[in-house]
Amino acid sequence: MIHILTADVYNRIAAGEVVDRPYSVVKELVENAIDAGADDIAVEIEGGGKTLIRITDNGCGIASEDLPRVYLPHATSKLQSAEELFCINTLGFRGEAVASIASVSKMSVTSRTEGAEAFSLCCEGGVTGEIVPAAGDRGTEMKVEDLFFNTPARLKFLKSDAQEESDITNIMARFILSRPEIRFTYSVNGKVRYRSYGDGLAAALANVYGAETIENCYEICADKHGIRLRGFIGNQNFSKANRSYQSLFVNGRYVVNQTVSAAVTNAYASYLMKRQYPFYVLFLDLPSEIVDVNVHPNKADVRFADNQIIYGSVYSVISAVLDGNSRALEYLVRGERKETKRAERIPAADTVAARPAAEQPVVPQMSYAEAKKQVAFDLTPVKSGIAPQFLAPDDPPVLKVRQPDRKEIEDVFAENQRYLREKSVQEKIEPDTLLYKGELFRTYLLYETGDCVYLIDQHAAHERLIYNRLKKHIEERAVVSQPMLAPYVLTVNAQEFAFLQKQLPVLNEMGFDAEEFGGTSVRVSAVPAELKDISLESFFRDILGSLETLRAVKLADILKDKLASAACKAAVKGGEQLTEREARALIEETEGDMGLRCPHGRPAAVKVKRAELEKLFRRIV
Repeated sequence: MIHILTADVYNRIAAGEVVDRPYSVVKELVENAIDAGADDIAVEIEGGGKTLIRITDNGCGIASEDLPRVYLPHATSKLQSAEELFCINTLGFRGEAVASIASVSKMSVTSRTEGAEAFSLCCEGGVTGEIVPAAGDRGTEMKVEDLFFNTPARLKFLKSDAQEESDITNIMARFILSRPEIRFTYSVNGKVRYRSYGDGLAAALANVYGAETIENCYEICADKHGIRLRGFIGNQNFSKANRSYQSLFVNGRYVVNQTVSAAVTNAYASYLMKRQYPFYVLFLDLPSEIVDVNVHPNKADVRFADNQIIYGSVYSVISAVLDGNSRALEYLVRGERKETKRAERIPAADTVAARPAAEQPVVPQMSYAEAKKQVAFDLTPVKSGIAPQFLAPDDPPVLKVRQPDRKEIEDVFAENQRYLREKSVQEKIEPDTLLYKGELFRTYLLYETGDCVYLIDQHAAHERLIYNRLKKHIEERAVVSQPMLAPYVLTVNAQEFAFLQKQLPVLNEMGFDAEEFGGTSVRVSAVPAELKDISLESFFRDILGSLETLRAVKLADILKDKLASAACKAAVKGGEQLTEREARALIEETEGDMGLRCPHGRPAAVKVKRAELEKLFRRIV
């Protein structure tokens, strides 16, 4: 039997597409405020947006007779016909957002139009109440409480309050950048996180990323093929550890687009080190008929009528500015900045950007047929000793890999452990039995014992000993902190700040004195004494780099590299001559461990048997 779903059911289903998280509620309602012509918008959230979201604007408002229609699905003031879908100039247009939000929350709308009284209408879980008089200035207040109160399964799968707050802060930063002419006030749990004054893109950029960011950027504005590209791009020496500092706005709408991303990344290819990413806040303004924003309900993706034109235009402009060719003067904004930036550019005799448009690279596209050629492995166990099995000749080869049983794994593990223990014992020698015989090239120390001679790399051995000592202090929490003369303040974006908040307790256990410092900043006042020369910029860059691959960061692994570098700097160097007393003290500290390796993996000791030497001199054959 086929059932016709009731409004409360299909609205909740639709809400899963449009309103999946608190940040999407904020996004949809702020977009409505912008479309209403507001130039002053206040956003307040509590409990990561789960408890409360309030959006207040000074837009045109909603007439009292239209308030009931606000909660109806597919009700909008922005479209009247299907033809208008091909020239969309508003951020919202489907009429799904408010109905979806109201079906999974306790929502109220209070609004007043010019010259009229204010009225309010509540809706709880999709059930509307009565229109009542209210107090308020011209504009609209949208209040959303207890999000997903009637869909506990979805509520269960929301992220923590801190993470949801981070995602809302991130989208608010994009609104401030995308609409620099609008005044925004964004508050979290009663505290102002962002406040912009609608005084231009440069001020908005400084508000979100800090004033020093502007000094490391080029401001560009270029018109090519009927497309305008404007905004800020980082200079050749300004990069970030992840892509969260990349913002693209197509006709004022924040989107993530692979064509533009590839064009920018390739333009920066010769200037950035591995795992470093360009910084940019770019606006792409183009005729609405050559871009389709009606691709996905969240409107975060768009399609272009011709990807090659978009790619070529973006690539040629950005590469011209970075390479410093003559066309860059046409693209740079503000004459006083041009001369300063020109001195920083690296000239290039033959760059890709200087080639004709027809020779511009095209973004490689993998077809569906090519994707299907991926070979899949069949992990069905087969008996030991049987050759790998393949399917019929007409089918792609599917390798069958034998899976060992648990007992076999345990037996092999035990055997490996036994071998490593025996090998460790064999490589350990009583220090008293080692006789110091001198040094070679002021780098290698010679020790004789029995019928063997050991060559010790003094730097590698000393480096390993220092590293072990530093690592032990960290593991035993016996580390001593070294106060800094001037605290180090790191300003990051919302996504990175939420990430660092979780790591602060671990950092403090390691000997750092790190704390929140207002907004999205972290202050470091002390570092582990063993790492007093550490580059905090490099250290935090390594930590934040893990955001790019979305892997769980392990501070212990990052700290291991820093400890290794500290040990390397502190260890005796090759070419430094040691006295016999220092050489003996070094071997005593190793406790006779001839299996030592430096933290980077190089062996610290090499054993040469007497028989091997006598073979060299042909005393024996």
